[in-house]
Amino acid sequence: METKKDIKVFDRIEKKYLITKFQKEKILKVIKEHMREDSYFISEVFNIYFDNENYDLIIQSIDQPKFKEKLRARSYGGYDKVFFEIKTKIRGKDNNTGYKRRVRITKKDYNELVKNDKKVTEYIGPENNTDLQIAKEVDYLIDHFSLKPKILILYDRESYQGEDGLRITFDENLRYRTKNVKFTKTKTDKYYFDNEKNIIMEIKAHGVLPLWLVKTLTEERIFPEQFSKVGKSFYKIRKEQNV
Repeated sequence: METKKDIKVFDRIEKKYLITKFQKEKILKVIKEHMREDSYFISEVFNIYFDNENYDLIIQSIDQPKFKEKLRARSYGGYDKVFFEIKTKIRGKDNNTGYKRRVRITKKDYNELVKNDKKVTEYIGPENNTDLQIAKEVDYLIDHFSLKPKILILYDRESYQGEDGLRITFDENLRYRTKNVKFTKTKTDKYYFDNEKNIIMEIKAHGVLPLWLVKTLTEERIFPEQFSKVGKSFYKIRKEQNV
């Protein structure tokens, strides 16, 4: 049976909210009546964002164009696989529709690829047409924009899933690093938040949100915000560097 980690192409509406621990507790009471814990309920997420020396892709994303694209490598704590993911977002009048295409390789292959400037396609069997096509797209982006691993973003995630593809996640302890950009934690990791609104709730759906969820968000006065983990961290990095 195909699991969420096996899916290679996603398209969905995405909304982000910054909330407090108190708000999370209130929302969870309702979520648990309508949703179930995800297959990977608690996870530690590591995202390595690729960019060039000028950070062109991240800067373009911050500018909120109608179309934007990012390349990242994602892994999970205790999981010996890496997903190369092309994240595309199209900004509409009322919402953002996100598309994600990804291909999976081992951590060993990833480390070799980065160290020796190899191609992702070198690690994909020719019989796997979908993976091979996505790997070719990743290789093109890396070559065309001269991309390298530039920023590590890591956080702790709690995940719930519901009907019709509804998914809600809570990301806490958001940290970032620009040196030794690998799938590890270090003492030099810096925390992003320094206030009580320090949890990122993300709602992903293939259509309209269910009434019970809209009602809960309205009652708790929780509204969507524009928040890019890598974009916001990039601002802090630039400030720290006095750029």
